[in-house]
Amino acid sequence: MSCIIKCSPIPSASFAISETTENNINWDTIINLDHGDPIMYESYWRKMGNKCDITLSGYQSLSYFANVKNLCWFLEPKLEEEIKRLHNLVGNAIVDDHYIVVGTGSSQLIQASLYALSPPNEPEPISVVSAAPFYSAYAEVVNFVKSGLYKWAGDAHNFVKNGSYIELITSPNNPNGVIRKPVVNGDEGILIHDLAYYWPQYTAITSPANHDVMLFTVSKSTGHAGSRIGWALVRDKEVARKMTKFMEISTIGVSKEAQLRAAKILGMICDSCLDPTLDNFFEYNKSVMIERWQRLRQVVKANDHFFTLPKYPLQYCLFTRSFYETHPAFAWLMCKGSEDDLEKLLKGHNILTRSGKKFGSDPKCVRLSMLSRDEDFNIFLQRLMVIQRVTNAN
Repeated sequence: MSCIIKCSPIPSASFAISETTENNINWDTIINLDHGDPIMYESYWRKMGNKCDITLSGYQSLSYFANVKNLCWFLEPKLEEEIKRLHNLVGNAIVDDHYIVVGTGSSQLIQASLYALSPPNEPEPISVVSAAPFYSAYAEVVNFVKSGLYKWAGDAHNFVKNGSYIELITSPNNPNGVIRKPVVNGDEGILIHDLAYYWPQYTAITSPANHDVMLFTVSKSTGHAGSRIGWALVRDKEVARKMTKFMEISTIGVSKEAQLRAAKILGMICDSCLDPTLDNFFEYNKSVMIERWQRLRQVVKANDHFFTLPKYPLQYCLFTRSFYETHPAFAWLMCKGSEDDLEKLLKGHNILTRSGKKFGSDPKCVRLSMLSRDEDFNIFLQRLMVIQRVTNAN
């Protein structure tokens, strides 16, 4: 099911940034754009007031169990209902023939997926790969527990397949926002699709995803990173069962309070898409993303012999019924100048980013969050305007 968004976009500041000098800029404040902390969403949820409040009495949520008849026995029925409702409304994933497994964010679900999909009796751990630039945490997540089941094998572009392997596919990609497909061409490949950013505020919904294992999280879909709730859509029952067992052994389920809060929030998002008296969640936050990207591109264009950003094609979105380009949660900024370490250069101006090296890519690139507070984003743009001039002067 799709809906026509009728909510007017939020009033936005002028895209133009006035000419300024380094003397007019506050260079002392540290602007942390390294993490993807989704504070940008705070303004929307403040507008919603108490519409997402929940109250729990002392006697509630005492049991480990939420639904003993469900394969994922700790999944709250209300959360399951709202996950299905939201995906069916947005049209970004097929849910009807998939099992839902809830986790403590998508990080735990990645571990659970690797555990469930790895062959149990192989003499060597199965190789896990992802195409560079890949999500910077993948290598750490895969290697941290030193599992005998799986091991990190790096960039999928350079992987020489020899038997079975697991490929992690992030689409839209973190860090560069590109829509991804599998890179390794092999019949024995096992695929995990990380779709954390496949939502209308970031990219056009061109078709419902329909893969064997699909991972989502409230961190990037709603902005509630602190609730630590993610979910997997899993086609195979045995894989879903093994993932559930991983959760059982590691954390004995997932917080019921966090699940109920997430259910309330997902329900509110669905309501906002259908009720014209409410600010449509996706339209509101898509407007913020568009405005921020336009302002960033304007600054980069003014310094186009020093910086560059990826370009994204116009695509038709089945949800909004309109054409627009991707506006990722992260910007993949590249330095075209003589600087070999863009992260170091920006850090020298109190802007914290994440080096391309951590994504298996070029240190002349950095990933920077587009989800910070307005104040931090504005200061970042002001500094970026004059960094080239300051660098050349030095």
